[in-house]
Amino acid sequence: MRIIFVKFREISQKYPIVRGMASYSIIWPTACMLQQKIKGNEEINYAEVVRFSLYGTFYVAPTLYCWLRCASYFWPKTDLKSAITKALIEQVTYSPVAMCSFFFGMSLLELKPVSECIDEVKIKFWPTYKIAICVWPVLQTINFFLIPERNRVVYVSVCSLMWTCFLAYMKSLEAKQKQEVDVNNVNSKTITESKTQTNETVGHIPLLRWKF
Repeated sequence: MRIIFVKFREISQKYPIVRGMASYSIIWPTACMLQQKIKGNEEINYAEVVRFSLYGTFYVAPTLYCWLRCASYFWPKTDLKSAITKALIEQVTYSPVAMCSFFFGMSLLELKPVSECIDEVKIKFWPTYKIAICVWPVLQTINFFLIPERNRVVYVSVCSLMWTCFLAYMKSLEAKQKQEVDVNNVNSKTITESKTQTNETVGHIPLLRWKF
């Protein structure tokens, strides 16, 4: 076991992206399970946990690593001004793409049609983005100013634990609202059909003729 740990440490130091992928492979499914427990699910939806793990490990971690490397290349200074600049630029470049990719990619992993994936992005992007621009600039300023470059992906992955819980919560909340709307539509349709049948029945009742 020690040999495996030492080997992994050597590889992670040589290739920091491996460290980020390893952290995301643990943190993202953990966030998914945590959200399900907070929601009150009696049984864990392990299919959803696997989807979060795959997406976080093989998409989010590599793309985030590339963005952090590019940011360090274009703004190599580690002073507070450069950190704030990189954090703000991230909110208009990487963050919108990452959020759209999340909603679209997770929907694809659920085997939804492309049209539904696009609709999900349209519905969920803006409410999520408005909250993100209030949270992530502060977290990323700390990241760029205080955290060494080799540990930045890991730092962001830890911060994204609660953020991923929030994303999962938003998704489940909207699904619940959609279910309530569907129930209301079914009830309205049932009431309408009942009224129609009643009117048709009344229309077929023969009129009584009174003789004087």
